Amino acid sequence: MEDWQNGGFGLYFHWPFCQAKCPYCDFNSHVAATIDQKAWERAYLSEIDRIAALTPGRLVNTIFFGGGTPSLMEPELVDAILSRVRASWTLANDVEITLEANPTSVEAGRFRGYRAAGVNRLSMGIQSLRDDDLRRLGRLHSVSEAQKAFDIARSAFDRVSFDLIYARQGQTQEDWRLELREALSMAVDHLSLYQLTIEQGTAFGDRYNRGQLRDLPSDDAAADMYFLTQEECDAAGMPSYEVSNHARKGSESRHNLIYWRYGDYAGIGPGAHSRLTLDGQKYAIDTPLSPTLWLASVDAKGHGDQERNALPGYDQALEYLMMGLRISEGVDLSRLSALFGYNYSIKNKYLLDDGFLKSENGRLSVTGKGRPLLNAIIRDLIPDA
Repeated sequence: MEDWQNGGFGLYFHWPFCQAKCPYCDFNSHVAATIDQKAWERAYLSEIDRIAALTPGRLVNTIFFGGGTPSLMEPELVDAILSRVRASWTLANDVEITLEANPTSVEAGRFRGYRAAGVNRLSMGIQSLRDDDLRRLGRLHSVSEAQKAFDIARSAFDRVSFDLIYARQGQTQEDWRLELREALSMAVDHLSLYQLTIEQGTAFGDRYNRGQLRDLPSDDAAADMYFLTQEECDAAGMPSYEVSNHARKGSESRHNLIYWRYGDYAGIGPGAHSRLTLDGQKYAIDTPLSPTLWLASVDAKGHGDQERNALPGYDQALEYLMMGLRISEGVDLSRLSALFGYNYSIKNKYLLDDGFLKSENGRLSVTGKGRPLLNAIIRDLIPDA
């Protein structure tokens, strides 16, 4: 068995377009006046054919349409992609096919078309249940529109997730408690709850640098909101299975688990990344960020790859460690040792002694106490090369 089979195999399709650029967003997203969806269809199908030839006989566990705003894709384009995927690989009997969507009325009108194409899980970017905050976050929908779109989604899909952002401007702990309880009363089986982070290169980053992004909660207040989130979600039966993701048992995002369990995934589209094992060697593959350059590359060179780098075992082990410690199940120490090429051991035992980590049944995981310090803990766990 090759190492990637511990995590599974998934496909990711990046749709790079949005109606507007949100001021907090540092994803690879672009605003375009017109989009030639037929040109995008040709490029996506060409890449499916190419990657299928590289990975014959694989079972596809998950498919994910991310962005950008994939709910701007015509249902016919999604149908064409999924039809070609079915013709190119065998799909798992319980294949998970997720599409990210914004909750505007226009996009909600496409939901049934996506369901007919084969999408069976929707992930909605609601971000806030307060109209004033939606405006500050640059969102184009209102709370009322979001709730209507959510109801439409529930009628079309058995599995519906949505995202919220907390630690927003002027938000108190009690504000977040009330909003989170509203969200939990709406939730079907999954919630993604992200703390607002100010990224350089975004509109919020520029405002913050000029001292114009006021009333952000302090680090201590944001940490209190994080712990409050864990308490409320635990009480509602939706504990965290990853740092920012909460689900009822059995309803975790199986696509994201492929990343966190360090499986193989093929990323198709501008800015998409892949980890693919080919002839026994795992490769890191990336693509141009520019939609125009990616389309031109597929057309002129027959592929959208920008770089393909073979990953030595040490690098694979580091990636598995960094990804696997994000989830509550943690990492398999025997698998980690096999990737490193030697018996891995924890050099800083205080992380175990002080309750930041636990090691049970051959697995290493971060505790609830350690989660807020995850990045620092991972740095302490990295062995010398």
